[in-house]
Amino acid sequence: MLDKAHRIDHSDNVIISNPSGPFEPTWDSLERYQVPEWYLDAKFGIFIHWGLYCVPAFGNEWYPRNMYVQGSNEFEHHVKTYGSQDQFGYKDFIPMFKAEKFDADEWVKLFDEAGAKFVVPVAEHHDGFAMYKTKSNKWNAAEMGPERDIVGELATATRKRNLTFGVSSHRIEHWWFMNGGRDFTSDVQDPAFAEFYGPATPGNSDFGKNPPSEPFMDDWLLRCAELIDNYRPQLFWFDWWIEQPVMAPYLRRFASYYYNRAHAWGQGVAVNYKNEAFPEKAAVYDVERGQLADIRARFWQTDTAVAKNSWGYIDGMDYKTSESIIHDLVDIVSKNGALLLNIGPRADGTIPEGDQAILRDIGAWLKVNGEAIYGTRPWKVYGEGPTRVETGAFTDTNRQQFGPKDIRFTQKDGVLFATVLSAAMETVSIRSLGSHHGLEPRTVARVETMTGVVCAFERKPEALAVQLPDSLDRKVAVTLKVVFE
Repeated sequence: MLDKAHRIDHSDNVIISNPSGPFEPTWDSLERYQVPEWYLDAKFGIFIHWGLYCVPAFGNEWYPRNMYVQGSNEFEHHVKTYGSQDQFGYKDFIPMFKAEKFDADEWVKLFDEAGAKFVVPVAEHHDGFAMYKTKSNKWNAAEMGPERDIVGELATATRKRNLTFGVSSHRIEHWWFMNGGRDFTSDVQDPAFAEFYGPATPGNSDFGKNPPSEPFMDDWLLRCAELIDNYRPQLFWFDWWIEQPVMAPYLRRFASYYYNRAHAWGQGVAVNYKNEAFPEKAAVYDVERGQLADIRARFWQTDTAVAKNSWGYIDGMDYKTSESIIHDLVDIVSKNGALLLNIGPRADGTIPEGDQAILRDIGAWLKVNGEAIYGTRPWKVYGEGPTRVETGAFTDTNRQQFGPKDIRFTQKDGVLFATVLSAAMETVSIRSLGSHHGLEPRTVARVETMTGVVCAFERKPEALAVQLPDSLDRKVAVTLKVVFE
């Protein structure tokens, strides 16, 4: 818990003080931050959206907001299924969220088999229901619903398998998230539940143009510090709304607190941010459901989900293909990034079969090709091929399917890895390794598959032509290891 050295009394709106360490709460100081090696090497993590919103399992994880937005599909569904919002509000899903089949060890075993190296559960989503044990209020999974410290159990299970543990907080969005309930008779207006529904600043479509108040931001900062001190996450992920200008001093205080605490632990940590919430040197840039078109000098991350239509579990998940996710992982890593891939468990604590199948497919591919992913760094170019990948958020379903001319490069210990994103052919032509292109002056000594099968090759002026062995599994993506003299 926060000790007296790190905070002032709750009655004074709780302002955390800066622990001793190398960082001060200024951007100049925070821009001295260095991304830890574990993160640069890990490349692939699991995100978990699990909360009350998976009980109705309708629409998406924004059900708690949209059930109070008149005219929305969620509003109509809610009234038809559960009754009016003044008689059955979002709070009434809490007893239905039992998590009776939740087994943190089984979850993390699956994540480990999928090849993930870090695990990031949502500690608190926009809805304001904390999935961890907290002193901030009673509306949390340790005291209600499952009556279990979900985040704590996942932290223990994750570390037991030597994976890295992180958390995400979407608390600041709670400032406005339930505001539709102010526009008609609903339980959001009942003072008895004000602590749960929060300020719910009025307006259905403004997404909180009114900035959060100082007491709310003070409370946000305390909750973040509580997560840091109680669970020691090595990754702390934020959604977009922390970018509000009034949040800047709070972000500086949060980051200096976190980085100094991690310094005392002797562990490397990272903060994820979107858009321009942080200066790029002070934290790790994250792109939601999108990628970059080229190599970024500074390490970055994509967060996306196995499903196209929701982050949390719903009836009718529209899944991506395992192949497309593996291709995106390869593309992201080639551009100096990492992939944080989200799953959405059911209310009873089981991971849907569709999520599991995708994770196992990824794990099977990484078991063979992981050497070209983990611990690698970008090459001189990210790759080659005609398929265009756009820079920006919410673009991950816009690209065309990769083809046999789309190749991505990574390197490690002097070896170049070339991953062909569709290898349904006998010969691969790698143009970037053609002798007249000048990208690689070293002489190619050997080309082999990731299972050690040596391939015949010829280095021509226009390309390195590699003959693929007949025995090669070409279903998803084929990685070739290029060794130089």
